[in-house]
Amino acid sequence: MGADTPPLLGYDSGMEIMGIKIPTIVTENSGIRCEGCRQPISGTPFRVSVLDIIATEVAPSFESASPINPGPFQFCAKPACPSQWMAANGWYFCAQSSVREIMRPVQLTSAEAGAALGLCDGLHQSDHEFLPA
Repeated sequence: MGADTPPLLGYDSGMEIMGIKIPTIVTENSGIRCEGCRQPISGTPFRVSVLDIIATEVAPSFESASPINPGPFQFCAKPACPSQWMAANGWYFCAQSSVREIMRPVQLTSAEAGAALGLCDGLHQSDHEFLPA
């Protein structure tokens, strides 16, 4: 680029190392979208991973698919987005817990839930109270 040419979109005047001018991209295009509202996330996303409390002693079989992707799932700052994500997947949420970085899957087999999955942070001592997300 010459002295008269305006900088390209996404480019700045660059930087200089040891007297050598290096034009470089200084802004990045982010493709991270919220799992709940599907809007682009600006800044650092809130991440949720779904991890079982006890790891298996053997590697899972390639023949059987995992019932859930452990994540991490990324969310924007809106508090309703994790609930939207859980509802879209048909999962239940424990009323005794909060949405945290690590959520524990609980297999539900009640008449109303069928064979659904519930998510809990696992930090309470009382019985689970699963509600539709």
